[in-house]
Amino acid sequence: MWGGRFAGGPAAVMREINASIAVDKRLWREDLTASKAHAAMLGAQGIISADEAAAIARGLDRIAEEYAAGKLVEDSALEDIHMHVEHRLGELIGPAAGKLHTARSRNDQVATDFKLFVRNCADEAIAGIDALEDALLARAEEHAATVMPGFTHLQSGQPVTLGHHLMAYVAMLARDRSRFLDARARMNESPLGSAALAGTGFDIDRDATAKTLGFDRPTTNSLDAVSDRDFAVDYLHAAALCSVHLSRLAEEIIMWASQPFGFVKLPDAWSTGSSIMPNKRNPDAAELVRGHSARIVGDLVALLVLLKGLPLAYAKDLQDDKPPLFDAHDLLSLSLAAMAGMITDLEFVPTKMRAAAAAGHATATELADWLAANGVPFREAHHIAGRAVALAEATGKALDELNLADLQGIDPRIGENALPRLSVEAAVKARGSAGGTAPDRVAEAVAAARAARRSR
Repeated sequence: MWGGRFAGGPAAVMREINASIAVDKRLWREDLTASKAHAAMLGAQGIISADEAAAIARGLDRIAEEYAAGKLVEDSALEDIHMHVEHRLGELIGPAAGKLHTARSRNDQVATDFKLFVRNCADEAIAGIDALEDALLARAEEHAATVMPGFTHLQSGQPVTLGHHLMAYVAMLARDRSRFLDARARMNESPLGSAALAGTGFDIDRDATAKTLGFDRPTTNSLDAVSDRDFAVDYLHAAALCSVHLSRLAEEIIMWASQPFGFVKLPDAWSTGSSIMPNKRNPDAAELVRGHSARIVGDLVALLVLLKGLPLAYAKDLQDDKPPLFDAHDLLSLSLAAMAGMITDLEFVPTKMRAAAAAGHATATELADWLAANGVPFREAHHIAGRAVALAEATGKALDELNLADLQGIDPRIGENALPRLSVEAAVKARGSAGGTAPDRVAEAVAAARAARRSR
């Protein structure tokens, strides 16, 4: 490729460290798509002849058929997917293949290919989020009134509904979705035509290639265009945070499936057994989602560290931008699909959840709120409710098992109509503020989320 400048060939180790075809072969579709757009523009501008442009297009189509059939033959001497395509094109159409690279560098070529790939990754992530959201909405609607404990510090705090709990993850996914959409919009500028770093003296039409490739516009600075990898960082940031949300949900499934909790039963499709303990049912799918999150966060850090010391414009370090992106994309796609499947198939155990919700005197706040609503300053009401909890613990009773005499012995202002507020069902029903856990509010939240889906 640069034989005119160099008299000798590269050392064997240099050839090995320099080659990236084993990694960037995944970009063959994007490379062929961008090359066809470039060739068509060159022909339209009269930079190459119409016959040459047509021959290049036919050759690229032929290569696409070959590569789709698995006939890409890797050759480290050709370094990367871009040179593999150009070399094969030369075998198919002869010297006209050499004109494809007119007014183009590998620098803007790889930036364009990679951006096209990452844009597709964002679209796939959005589709995966939508599928998981559908699964969560279905189960949240099913369990809008199913009572479970709400935790802080992993201690029983107040009763909530399972539907409300699941809708919390729908809220997280909505933010994840918005981040991928924002990243996609920000990256949708075409680097093609920036050439090596300074642009080109040929009369190219960058608007035409940008439009053909589905970009909103060309990039505005050629130096930035060939060295920018913000779009990959944006994707990885969104992927890392999404994977953290998936990991939190996976962790809860793992806990809920354990015998001390017993909130869910794992289906066979999403569990494994033990090689030695016949009784075991392991939540391996959820554990792998949790584990994958660590790798995806690491992928984000890897790319940020790779970029932090690079001067303008292109440097060969950027050859290592793809492994973390590919890794994160593959892991996130698997994690989203696995989580959607698990949520759909999980068997919840409402009786276990309800029993846990009633433990720990979780309706004490209801007693404090009843007193506050009846004129007692909340801080004083909090103290009174705390004494009621102490009495319940001392007598071995649940809070809602205390009778009126017990409660009025603590404070005579506690009225009989406070007693019905102390059941877990009454407690969740009372939490009817916007965004609250009341079953009616959960049903409204599910309906609103589905309406938002339809309007997208």
